[in-house]
Amino acid sequence: MKLSPDLKISVIGLGYVGLPLALALAEKYQVQGFDINKKRLNALRSGFDETNQADTNELKETALKLIEDEHFLEGTEIFIVTVPTPVDEYKKPDLEPLLSATGLVAQYLKRNSIVIYESTVYPGCTEEDCVPVLEKESGLVFNSDFYCGYSPERISPGDSSRTLKKIVKVTSGSTPEIAALIDQLYASIITAGTFKASSIKVAEAAKAIENAQRDVNISFVNELSLIFDKIGIDTNDVLEAAATKWNFLKFTPGLVGGHCIGVDPYYLAYKAESLGYHPEVILSGRRVNDYMASFVASKVVKLMIAKGSSVKDSRALILGVTFKENCPDIRNSKVIDIHKELVQFGMQVDVHDPQANCEEIRSQYGFSLAEDIYARNYEAVILAVSHKEFEEIDFERLKKPSTVIFDTKAVIDRRWVDGRL
Repeated sequence: MKLSPDLKISVIGLGYVGLPLALALAEKYQVQGFDINKKRLNALRSGFDETNQADTNELKETALKLIEDEHFLEGTEIFIVTVPTPVDEYKKPDLEPLLSATGLVAQYLKRNSIVIYESTVYPGCTEEDCVPVLEKESGLVFNSDFYCGYSPERISPGDSSRTLKKIVKVTSGSTPEIAALIDQLYASIITAGTFKASSIKVAEAAKAIENAQRDVNISFVNELSLIFDKIGIDTNDVLEAAATKWNFLKFTPGLVGGHCIGVDPYYLAYKAESLGYHPEVILSGRRVNDYMASFVASKVVKLMIAKGSSVKDSRALILGVTFKENCPDIRNSKVIDIHKELVQFGMQVDVHDPQANCEEIRSQYGFSLAEDIYARNYEAVILAVSHKEFEEIDFERLKKPSTVIFDTKAVIDRRWVDGRL
């Protein structure tokens, strides 16, 4: 197989990862994007991307072909799988979407086809879990009739400065020749360059530790914020002072959710435990970060009581519900945990988020988003996500004599803040 404008590529899954990849590849190759979500495809055809990864002009002008009929996958030379890899309620890897997509691809494999995975997995998953499905369903032999590769996604939702082409891409392949071809493929669209890993497992592991490392670092400062709260000093003041040392790493405390940092460490931990090793640091970091939503809710209630407010039936406003700023993604958002905790305290809780999809919130969590944040008096206001729109909020109007304002992002003028991480 050689790279040429006639190369037929099918991207399976058109979410945050698949869409920008498919659009970039379509600039040079014959690319089609497949997704089982017809509503999503129709929106993209109309020029609207709810993930904000592509604008209307990109969608209108692209040569990318959008398909929901799997029969169009016939004749594909390179499949790229970019489906979600979540965890279940027990924090174990849920490979159902990945294996389902793999089974679909297997039906259309032909000799010399290449299947590249971008979904985050634990080291060994591609060859130990996906390849057997490909072989069984296709009747073809791995590394003889077809080949595989792994190139971890590094998309940062909501980050307009670090887009697909501007992030170095790690690549790998199941044979040296295939690894070289896959590297050339990505190098043809990634201006930041590529890094060819020595094996598929190395590439899988690299992705897993990227987010596990960040998770552990954030858990450290989150734990510091718990300690400093008891001491009675501001964590950000401490970090600002410590950051004057040249080699200090200035991570900041906060809620850790989303489809990467809040999930990937569990994949690495699962693999380690399957091999008989119980990871202490990784899981302890997860426990600290998962606890922060409960801490925020409890701290707000304590501040309310200190101000003489009655907690039961009082009103609270949460600003932001997505997992990160300037992004509509609500997957694994820890803000939902704050909402649940406050409701359990007997409070009436409004949530305001100009980035989130109202219908999606109502469908998944059973509550509607508030529009006018000045229409009611609140006993508590929690800034959970620092969307750019919140820079325009008049906290003087929100702040009544008894109102508690808690800032999880340390961005509000301290004149209005009663507490923060």
